[in-house]
Amino acid sequence: MKKTNYIYWIITSLFSAFMTFTAIPDILVLPDVVTFMTHIGYPVYFIPFIGVAKLLGSVAILIPGFPRIKEWAYAGFAFDLIGAIYSVTAVEGFSSSTLFMILPFTFLILSYSFYHKRNKMMHKAAVA
Repeated sequence: MKKTNYIYWIITSLFSAFMTFTAIPDILVLPDVVTFMTHIGYPVYFIPFIGVAKLLGSVAILIPGFPRIKEWAYAGFAFDLIGAIYSVTAVEGFSSSTLFMILPFTFLILSYSFYHKRNKMMHKAAVA
């Protein structure tokens, strides 16, 4: 149980940090972000919205409890990452830099998997 707990918190913390670090420039609507997002076809008003959503999702997956909100946050992150990969690939074509997105997507899947594994173990311990 301890090993699963440690792995969950390490992976989830790293994933949450990544998403937070990508959210901050969006929230601040930095010029580089505006250039990139408008290049791939998103309107400027979408930028702070997605930044705030990523920040709230990062907080949601770190706070204990609130399982339904966590599920929504994980789903939102999946949509965000899949949408980002699709948008960049649709506009610029596939490139080796797109492969970088495998890393945060892998962390998302691992965090979600260990979240459920951890909950299942805690439920068994509470029942026993």
